Amino acid sequence: MRAEPEDVLRRLSAGDEQLLQAVVTPVPEYGYSELTGGQALDRRLRGLVRIAALLAVDAPTTTSRWAVEQALSTGTTADAVVGVLIATADQAGTAQVVSSAPRLALALGFDLELEDWDGT
Repeated sequence: MRAEPEDVLRRLSAGDEQLLQAVVTPVPEYGYSELTGGQALDRRLRGLVRIAALLAVDAPTTTSRWAVEQALSTGTTADAVVGVLIATADQAGTAQVVSSAPRLALALGFDLELEDWDGT
């Protein structure tokens, strides 16, 4: 059954438990088109959006690593992943960028060797 974007947002705003369960279930292939029958983000772009969301909420390194691995498996490059951090910097603010950068580096397999940072 195809749902209009307005209906999807209305149901999410109302806390529709069935829809919320569907959208928070971590299934890499799940996307907007499966929900609505409309145009969706492709797998690569969904991975980048997932990374942006995790960076915005200051997710732990292990969660970010999982999202980065998923994104890289779609052909996304490390440059694109870092580009997500840079593209969201003006909305997230400098404090969030400074907090997210080392976690993202570890998720990409880089060791920045920062003093007084424990990797969490």
